[in-house]
Amino acid sequence: MNADIEILPKGALALPDMGQLLEAFLDGRSEHTRRMYTQDLEDFRVFLQKDSLKTVASVFLQLPQGEANRVAMAYQTSLKQRKLAPATINHRLAALCSLVRLGRMLGFCTFTLTITRLPVQAYRNTKGPGADGVEAILRALEPPKTDKEKRDYAMLRLMYDLALRRSEVTGLDLKHVNLGKCTLEILGKGRHQTQFLTLPDETKLALKDWIEDRGFHEGALFTNLSQARKEDNRISTTGLYLMVKKRGEEADVETRPHGLRHAAITQALDLTHGDVRAVMRYSRHQDMKTVSIYDDNRKDLAGEVARLVAQGKQRTR
Repeated sequence: MNADIEILPKGALALPDMGQLLEAFLDGRSEHTRRMYTQDLEDFRVFLQKDSLKTVASVFLQLPQGEANRVAMAYQTSLKQRKLAPATINHRLAALCSLVRLGRMLGFCTFTLTITRLPVQAYRNTKGPGADGVEAILRALEPPKTDKEKRDYAMLRLMYDLALRRSEVTGLDLKHVNLGKCTLEILGKGRHQTQFLTLPDETKLALKDWIEDRGFHEGALFTNLSQARKEDNRISTTGLYLMVKKRGEEADVETRPHGLRHAAITQALDLTHGDVRAVMRYSRHQDMKTVSIYDDNRKDLAGEVARLVAQGKQRTR
């Protein structure tokens, strides 16, 4: 924040029960969502140079409508100056707006924020490294021998075979795997109910190999092996990201965790001849339009039309 501009008064009177407001704001959300919203609000706290989230909420929610919007606009400008992605900027402002809406509903403030979202180009690349790229990464580890290779191989198979998000993988505990029934229990993105997914044989064998090496104690399914082994030394989403990047580099393939999911969904559309409804169930998207974007990019409809225009030809039916 610009030190020459005093956006918030330093000695503002705190509202009562602000801790309860923050607790209510996070209550009922998934662990991943709670973590993301907390990070977003912490970034806003640093911007305002306050000592705690309770102080931020107490001071910010006392502002009048115009002043609150001015603060939010200044925060948006600072995020742009830090060259953050538009989607990241929108997410951080959305967390702030959501807190304000709850505060207004509970009587902690009298205003609503009216901040314009930045335009975001969704799914610039929905193909990921492609099926061939993923196969190259997996082949480089086959057969996995060390404990780290077995762990990484199992995580890679989950992300590709079942199109899991990295938070879904890192959030798994041993109890979520049932090798006898060939099922995996996950808590999907933004959901409060668990889902049971069927494990393909290849994925089941990779998990079995890792679990036998890991041990059958309760706790995190995938642990951080770079530190002293503990019973619940859960691998972080950052650790998973770095693992995927490293394994990709070893196979001369550029990718990231979500790229594996993209590759899986695109491959699923290829293998089902574009059955968007079936792939929507597989990818666990809530909107068929999202899967349709993958399908359009897979077939390169825009590129096909461009070639027809350039050649002056009609499409054959």
